[in-house]
Amino acid sequence: MLKRVLEDKNAKVLLVLPYVALVQEKVRWLRNIVQGVSKPKDEIDDEKRVWRRRADEDSIRVIGFFGGSKIKPTWSDFDIGVCTIEKANALVNTAIDDCSIKHLKAVVLDELHMIDDDHRGYLMELMGTKLLTLPQPVQLIGMSATMSNINLLANWLGAHSYETRYRPVPIEEHLVYEGNIYPAATTSELLKTVSHLKTGTQPTHQASRAIRRVEPSSHKEFQDPVLNAVVSLASETARAGYGALVFASSRYGCESDARWIARVMPTQDELDPTLFEKRIDLLAELRSLGTGLDPVLEETVPAGLTIEERDLIANAYDAGVIKVCIATCSLAAGINLPARRVILHNARMGRDFVGPSMLRQMRGRAGRKGKDEVGETYLCCRKDDIEQVIDLMHAEMPQITSGLMTDKQRIQRALLEVIAVRLATSRDALDEYISKTLLSHSDSFESLQNCVEVSLQNLQRTSFVTADVCGNYQPTKLGKAIVASALDPDDGVFIHKELERALQAFVMDGEMHILYTFTPVQDFGTTINWQVFRNEMENLDDSGHRVLGFLGLKRAVINRLAQGSTLKETTAEERETIRVHRRFYMAFQLRDLCNEMPIHAVARKYDVPRGAVQTLSQTCHGFAAGMIKFCEHMGWG
Repeated sequence: MLKRVLEDKNAKVLLVLPYVALVQEKVRWLRNIVQGVSKPKDEIDDEKRVWRRRADEDSIRVIGFFGGSKIKPTWSDFDIGVCTIEKANALVNTAIDDCSIKHLKAVVLDELHMIDDDHRGYLMELMGTKLLTLPQPVQLIGMSATMSNINLLANWLGAHSYETRYRPVPIEEHLVYEGNIYPAATTSELLKTVSHLKTGTQPTHQASRAIRRVEPSSHKEFQDPVLNAVVSLASETARAGYGALVFASSRYGCESDARWIARVMPTQDELDPTLFEKRIDLLAELRSLGTGLDPVLEETVPAGLTIEERDLIANAYDAGVIKVCIATCSLAAGINLPARRVILHNARMGRDFVGPSMLRQMRGRAGRKGKDEVGETYLCCRKDDIEQVIDLMHAEMPQITSGLMTDKQRIQRALLEVIAVRLATSRDALDEYISKTLLSHSDSFESLQNCVEVSLQNLQRTSFVTADVCGNYQPTKLGKAIVASALDPDDGVFIHKELERALQAFVMDGEMHILYTFTPVQDFGTTINWQVFRNEMENLDDSGHRVLGFLGLKRAVINRLAQGSTLKETTAEERETIRVHRRFYMAFQLRDLCNEMPIHAVARKYDVPRGAVQTLSQTCHGFAAGMIKFCEHMGWG
């Protein structure tokens, strides 16, 4: 990336990462690297310039693009853009539309295996396909540690493949079973160990024997050998002065593990006075945050942290002020807190086992370059799970497939985006574009052509595009509005209906209608507590009740739901109804956030995870900006 920027004064490069936390971290890291490095000088004298030189024109500008950012940078504001997948796709669309894409020289796709993600991966494929379709050459670099069919991705990108197993810090992997710790050396040795354990015979193979034992606890709370092992290994690491990272199966599991581990950590009398003072200062900083200090966080370090809390915790952990962090399995790829010892409390995410890719992500957090000579991983498993865990530990990495094949509507979005930005408007150009997708490397061309034909018909039926007599496609106002606001076509149709209804009757004498309008349409996994919904509904003023009426929400229905009734979600109309209810439930939360209620208090009040409330508070800004773009393209303001 630096090479491209230093070769060409106008060059732009993008680094695409899957999570906001990783984007923020890489922005800080890259800014430190480029500090003091100047770009090539402009040949034009300052006296001959039409516009005055920017103060930062000669320095390399690193800007982060992610949901919840306090700044709204544009294409002209950066040389190196560090983006989430969604922001990168939107940036590329905008640059193609206004013809500034010619300055893009390189794109790095980190965590390339995310292209297989059920929810967001297809956006990475869409962006990559658009870049491959451009008439100009753009260097594409993909990186991943958890994929097996690397050659398929290399063929798709037209890239050379390079594979290495080098690790700067070696990792020693262990299996903890019934309090005994076994080396995860080879599959055959582990299978022999399991066989001996199940039959109750003494292992004869030297490497299959336990290398050490976690002594049982005399406290009744730690009679569970798995919990006892997790707590003992974490405490042992902290007392030795190293950092430990514990992965639990759920948010509740995180808080539970954190409370148990906190009980056995060194007391104030055992701590170095300087370290104790730093922890007191950390708690004071956490209390001073606008989000308030969660009571559980004051005692422990759970998952579900807000961004501000996460930054403080991460810095404290890196400095050694905090010795043990507990996270859910799903955060394995979204955090970069390497530890001397990684401890897995079971190998599950919720009730299901994690996949081989997720397991490698978690185990890969062991070992800090420059701080540790070795990393250690301990997978603590239950007796009933031993065979599945053994299979999981030595399973092959999954085959990466196209995210477009799982949902035909994603192909509609792929076609709508390139038509809206005028990258491909004829049928031949659209066929060529689809032929450059990852999907085309795993599906027949005839099948893809049929899918394209059906998708184009659907786009015309929903009034997203029109076709002229020559067979060329043009976006409608609605189609351009959906692409400009970075919405899915389904979400775009829903928003269009909602805004058209608001144009007919908008309640201006209260706050609920505007809050509802700027509440994101994604549900963030929110489950409605209907009793809470009913209580909040009853506390609404006349203005709020008029909003309920305009949106089609009936008080009698909500009262029945609070008493245990359910809403069906079988038809499209029923699904839209529950969507409106869920969005209004989140609008209640947004109202309380605007009234400066702490995030943890909002989460408790509405019976939702803190992380979901934090995500709502971050994404509503970007969603509101998207609504403004939507209205502008529709000519509504």
